[in-house]
Amino acid sequence: MNVKHILERKGSAVTTIPTNATIGEAARTLAEARIGAIVVSDDGSTINGILSERDIVRVIGTDGPGALTRPVTEAMTANVITCKPDDRINVLMSMMTQRRIRHLPVAENGKMTGLISIGDVVKERMDEIESDAAAMRDYITGMTA
Repeated sequence: MNVKHILERKGSAVTTIPTNATIGEAARTLAEARIGAIVVSDDGSTINGILSERDIVRVIGTDGPGALTRPVTEAMTANVITCKPDDRINVLMSMMTQRRIRHLPVAENGKMTGLISIGDVVKERMDEIESDAAAMRDYITGMTA
């Protein structure tokens, strides 16, 4: 199972926000879209950064509510770790666990093609395990019948 398969099932639409947006605008967008991270991009395909709920909490905790008026570029992660459409699920699980990240933009030829969350990866893995278990049950049932 790979990233491309997940994107085919969930869709490849990604919520983005421009570099000149404020942290408050990003927080509002996260809340309205019910998502945990937003890609910072001026054109919708070039990844300038990523801003998560954790980033917002950290900057408010450090600088107070006035931080909400500052640009997202001051709180975002600029060196974004990405994955590729052909990356395998178990590679993503390992990468996300080791680096303690919950969202990975999918990039191909320097352009963003989707976003994968740890929830997407876990759901895909659970579906795969359930499918394997059903196949084993069918196999065993067929042998005893």
